[in-house]
Amino acid sequence: MKKAVNRLLIGSSLLVASLGMSLHATAGIPFFTEEQTPSLAPMLEQTTPAIVSIAVEGTQVQRQRIPEMFRHFFGGPNEQVQERPFRGLGSGVIIDAERGYVVTNNHVVDNADEIVVKLTDGRELTAKKIGADEQSDIALLKIEPENLVAVPLADSDKLRVGDFVVAIGNPFGLSQTVTSGIVSALGRSGLNIGGYEDYIQTDAAINRGNSGGALVNLRGELVGINTAIFGPNGGNVGIGFAIPSNMMKSLIDQIIEFGEVRRGLLGILGQDVDAGLSEAMNLGANKGAFVSEVSPDSAAEKGGIQAGDIIIAVNGNDVASFQELRAKIGTMGAGAEVELTLLRKGDRVNVDVVLDDATGAVVAAQEIHPALEGATLANGTTERGNNGVEITELEARSPAARIGLQEGDVIVGVNRNRVNTVTELRAMLDGAKGVIALNVQRGTSSLYLVIR
Repeated sequence: MKKAVNRLLIGSSLLVASLGMSLHATAGIPFFTEEQTPSLAPMLEQTTPAIVSIAVEGTQVQRQRIPEMFRHFFGGPNEQVQERPFRGLGSGVIIDAERGYVVTNNHVVDNADEIVVKLTDGRELTAKKIGADEQSDIALLKIEPENLVAVPLADSDKLRVGDFVVAIGNPFGLSQTVTSGIVSALGRSGLNIGGYEDYIQTDAAINRGNSGGALVNLRGELVGINTAIFGPNGGNVGIGFAIPSNMMKSLIDQIIEFGEVRRGLLGILGQDVDAGLSEAMNLGANKGAFVSEVSPDSAAEKGGIQAGDIIIAVNGNDVASFQELRAKIGTMGAGAEVELTLLRKGDRVNVDVVLDDATGAVVAAQEIHPALEGATLANGTTERGNNGVEITELEARSPAARIGLQEGDVIVGVNRNRVNTVTELRAMLDGAKGVIALNVQRGTSSLYLVIR
């Protein structure tokens, strides 16, 4: 029993010390005066008015492909379209009180016809979606800017594993729910949650409905937007993920300025550095982003990056994997000036690059995959208005032509994964092995082409 009490005292002392309090004890039992009681309440009283609940209504379109046999015998369209109404709940964060800007997750408001934001004072305001980015799961809303409170932004690059954080949101419709924990890990990627992953992992309890809510530090500053949970039954098991505030701000600034996200493009191919690669190539590093190829006339080539370099930091912040590098670069705006730290033959080298515009990228397809040689690719849209990678030029009898591609085709998927841009197509095909199925939109028809 004595050991258990001692552990409790040690834990209490650490928590109190972290909050800047003093601990007094009598007969081995801690006690506090009313003024000294450790509490997050003062911070939350200032912060929670900036956290809102979001209710959405809309219509979801579901498309079901009709088998060729039925179309042959009975005629008619090649797919069946069904519309189903839906309702949903989520959370949001007011980041600009003067302009009425609210940030949330794209999946909270995607396909919504009506968005209602409920404030802590009981007001319910209709919101307008200013813009969104599906791949990073961020959306920007606007409400009437009257008597609003905004949460200040923290520099998420300064977060450390072990920092205390608090999650605020609307789980299961229970508005203004507060949970606390620590930063469990940083730079999480490879989770297949979104296209660009550089998540903060936390053990602060996050559940359904917390999406789009705030992850704040003990000063009440926003460090992340709660986005996803990892759990076998969709419930909290102490593993939640948030989009860092710096990434969110970069994306939102682009949406405000351009109405869309204009991704930065570095122009390299590569892979993660692991112990096996490091030993085989005598790299002298066990983590980072290994550069296997530099695209001609790209931002990387102009900045002096070479094949064989290992990128270990972006703007002074460590990079552990190629996926993390891709997320950091892909969520920076086109034209952004970036300092990259490299390892080159064991020496540290700093280079400055100015990112190209990935949304306007036109590339020779053989730079992405040998089977696509002869095609020229650019970001485009289908006749239904969906984003994809358009075949703008095609050489006759080329490998790309032999697999069945035609000029004007738009690649919208790879092995059931959605593709919106040339950058995403490159990332999905980089290092891909075995049979690969390309989902291609040709006019109003959809087909799959196989490459090996």
